[in-house]
Amino acid sequence: MSDLVTRAQITLLSRTLHVSDDKLAHLEKLGAANLHDLQERMAKVIFAQHNATFSRLTLLVPIIPLTISLPLVQRMVPPVMAGRAAGAIGVDHPKKAAEAVGMLKPAYAADAAPYMDPHAVGQLADVAPAEPVMGIINEILRRRDYVTAGPFLAYATPELVRAVEDSVHDDEGLIRAASYAYSGENISVIIRHLLAGSGKRIPKLVQTIISGSKDLRLAALSVFARCDADVVEGIGDILFELGTPDEITDLVSAFIADGAIPETLRFTGQLSGSALDKLAATPIAEDPEAIDAIAAAVHGITEAAVWRGLLEFGSRTAPAAARRIGGQISRFDDDTLAQLPALATQAQLWPQLLRVLAAAEPDAQSRIGASWSALPESDCAELEQRISELELDEALASLTATVRISR
Repeated sequence: MSDLVTRAQITLLSRTLHVSDDKLAHLEKLGAANLHDLQERMAKVIFAQHNATFSRLTLLVPIIPLTISLPLVQRMVPPVMAGRAAGAIGVDHPKKAAEAVGMLKPAYAADAAPYMDPHAVGQLADVAPAEPVMGIINEILRRRDYVTAGPFLAYATPELVRAVEDSVHDDEGLIRAASYAYSGENISVIIRHLLAGSGKRIPKLVQTIISGSKDLRLAALSVFARCDADVVEGIGDILFELGTPDEITDLVSAFIADGAIPETLRFTGQLSGSALDKLAATPIAEDPEAIDAIAAAVHGITEAAVWRGLLEFGSRTAPAAARRIGGQISRFDDDTLAQLPALATQAQLWPQLLRVLAAAEPDAQSRIGASWSALPESDCAELEQRISELELDEALASLTATVRISR
């Protein structure tokens, strides 16, 4: 997972443990996946204790009508207590809990929501009526409590997704909240619906991102970089239809400045051919410092999605930009270069890789060729065949000559 997702997981863990982000910053080295697992385990233990504490209250739920109990609860019970008790009640009496959601004041529910068991939120999502849930989400977003809103989106059912399209109009809030939802699959379900929905929310949402703050743009990148390929392609086509070349350049420049290049490349690698061509024609592709930074950020990375983004982009740029990318790749360490052929085969990236290297200087090709000379004979023969099929024999003469000589 990416640094942006890691930062979000630190925030979620700090919320669970009721400490500041700063006190957990040293845990970033664990990575997003491990932090997510840690947060889930911590929440499970903490809320299990809460459920045990409040389990006696659940015995009263079938006895006292909600019309009597809920007005009293909202007047007399602090929201923090109500939120913690909601987990136990939601587990033992999900239908009653769902009925209660429709009777709560949105402000009180929003006060209690940060203290609810996330798994109880998931159970309620399956049975709770959409309208009152949307009222609560809108109140949470109005307060800019995106950490709390994230789990609501993560557990959204198809009915709730449709309700979000119709009833939640805070595009910036949706983006920021989604950045705290860990599952890319769940995020994809929501955005896929918005892409296909009649409300045409995505163009408005994309325009919000284009004109938004740096933090909002980074939140959007965190969300979209984790989406399924079809969702990224749909989002990308709209982005490049609405955004001018200068606006796209401004977006990418902001991502580079914040060190979010791997996330940018994960997103880029899933764009349609037409969107990639538009990206390669923006001023960012003519900026030597930006090109160097983008290519250098891939050093040591063996994730196919990141390499796909670099090579899909690089193979469409002007020769000068492709030459710089090829030059940067040639300076990667031997381990990274040695793994590149296998990665290109696995991810079907040979055409893109060879077109980028064909633009590289002869000495850059020779450095790569020296590393690849250790490939098995069959792989070397296959490499030459690929080069011939792409009619790049002359352009890659330095690479192939070095492979042969160095063997």
